[in-house]
Amino acid sequence: MEMIMNNKSYFSNILSPWMYEIGPENEIILSSRVRLARNLDKYQFPSRCNEATSKEILEDIKSNLFFEGNEDIYGFDLIYINELENIQKLVLMEKHLISPNLLKEENHGACIITANEQISIMVNEEDHIRIQCLFPGLQLKQALELANKVDDYFEEKFDYAYSEDKGYLTSCPTNVGTGLRASVMMHLPALKMTNQINNIVTAMNQLGLVVRGIYGEGSEAIGNIFQVSNQTTLGKSENEIIDDLHGVILQIVEQEKLARKAIIATNKNRLEDRIFRSFGILKYSRIISSNEAAEHISNLRLGIDTGIIDSIPSTVLFELLNLSLPGFLQMNSGRVLMPEERDYFRAILIREKLNQFQ
Repeated sequence: MEMIMNNKSYFSNILSPWMYEIGPENEIILSSRVRLARNLDKYQFPSRCNEATSKEILEDIKSNLFFEGNEDIYGFDLIYINELENIQKLVLMEKHLISPNLLKEENHGACIITANEQISIMVNEEDHIRIQCLFPGLQLKQALELANKVDDYFEEKFDYAYSEDKGYLTSCPTNVGTGLRASVMMHLPALKMTNQINNIVTAMNQLGLVVRGIYGEGSEAIGNIFQVSNQTTLGKSENEIIDDLHGVILQIVEQEKLARKAIIATNKNRLEDRIFRSFGILKYSRIISSNEAAEHISNLRLGIDTGIIDSIPSTVLFELLNLSLPGFLQMNSGRVLMPEERDYFRAILIREKLNQFQ
């Protein structure tokens, strides 16, 4: 098998190819993700490994996946984290192909990615292997099905750390059992505008779910985008976890739809003013910060989804958000940028993108 390393398309394309597809409930749900945490039976967990063992794990995985004659139905590419420039690492994180934790792994971390970037597998992160599958819209079951197929492919080649009583063994106790984390990225501007979002977050916590920002644990919710995921992996089957999360997500979707209808029914003029003001700021600003850009991009997407703006495709939310992030800004400019320079280039890139839809 030929191994392609550091494929430039991963860094130059604003969106992953799968992001251009339209999924169920896509006006509110941006993406669905399933992640499986797995560890190899013959090694200590990554947190206990020294540099030599981490290198051995990576070489073990590489030799069992990338060799002449191996039947790889996925077309995996292997990317070594320590061979990337800092900007390239940022871009992979901003596209959710690697985690902030793997970003910090300087020695023997790696990522195995498919060409459409729908499957990414992190090596030597918190666990030896973390399989991630991404789908547009609400497609948790489809994401689980694909993740399980990839998991089966890996399990044919490696012996996992597994206990008959506890299930899959992981570095973090909260992942023990199925090792499954399922999450949905949701755009919830109306619930935020109507001051209902805090109640929603509280209710999610009581149901054993967790609400985080766009990059998961420890990140903030920018642009009214929230990530809702399961917190329990032990004591439930994979299908039960997915079904429970799916049911709750549909309730949140309904609440967001009702909030949007209520705003349009009672304050349509004010809503339109808010949306077109944001459109104007994005289209004509010469300097704009990341937080301000995210707020106005969220308003613009709400205008698109409610039909108030009909000349711009819905994928513009992802495109504009990604263009606004440090990695993409610096990749587009071709150099490292100081924070104030990013605000300047961010405004340029956003203006250029919106001018395509005149």
